[in-house]
Amino acid sequence: MKGGGRKQKEARAGDKGKISAKSIARNIKLLILDVDGVLTDGSIILDNNGNEYKAFHVRDGHGIKMLHRAGISVAIITGRHSKVVERRAHELGITEVFQKCLDKKVAYTHLLEQYSLKAEEVAYMGDDIIDAPIMAVVGLPVAVADAAEEAKRFAFMVTRNRGGRGAVREVTDFILKAKGLWQGMFDAYFED
Repeated sequence: MKGGGRKQKEARAGDKGKISAKSIARNIKLLILDVDGVLTDGSIILDNNGNEYKAFHVRDGHGIKMLHRAGISVAIITGRHSKVVERRAHELGITEVFQKCLDKKVAYTHLLEQYSLKAEEVAYMGDDIIDAPIMAVVGLPVAVADAAEEAKRFAFMVTRNRGGRGAVREVTDFILKAKGLWQGMFDAYFED
């Protein structure tokens, strides 16, 4: 970045302290997720046959499904490419999946245009330096508890849970509660 761009963006993230996270979350229409370190704990397991394994938390997945039911879109932008991610996204009904994105802002800009959204209507969850450029511009930037300090610097919210350990569910629940949709979702489980 040229000049004071990074410092200005960091200051912008810090300025959000004057606004509550709940009031920002009320306007969220799209949640964008990184994969490694957010949907997973960041571990990449490779076997001798070239197979890749990732572990996903089931409650994170259920939270994503609840967002879908509430009419809130979910997308994935990740720097790596993995068939496992394609499969998990398909299971969760996530159709917007951008893999092998070294410049994640390209995919982010595409999503804004495709869904006719403003930056303040987007939440992004990240855990590392590569996520900071998007975190600097979205309405609700979120870092997982064990994120790199460079990502936390741009976060308006830092989860209590670590990546791959319920952090996504923490945010999906927060968004649903902020929008006043949580109780209806909860009550639906008791209907016959």
